[in-house]
Amino acid sequence: MIGKILKTMRKSNNLSQEQISKLVGYARNTISQYETETIQPDFKTIEKIANECGYEITFYNKKLNKTLTTKNIDREEI
Repeated sequence: MIGKILKTMRKSNNLSQEQISKLVGYARNTISQYETETIQPDFKTIEKIANECGYEITFYNKKLNKTLTTKNIDREEI
């Protein structure tokens, strides 16, 4: 599923795999492998691609009606 999301974000910005690979600093074939789900990117990579495409990763808790993003979360030791 994440591969399809990455591809959709990239294409919504009219970027080729080559262009996004240069923006995020990964090889074009790595981007291709993420999109085809041959390999799985880590969260930091997903966030980097999302940011370059103008997206923000959001987590929504339906029970608490609370939204967390990588920008508004307090990074406290648990």
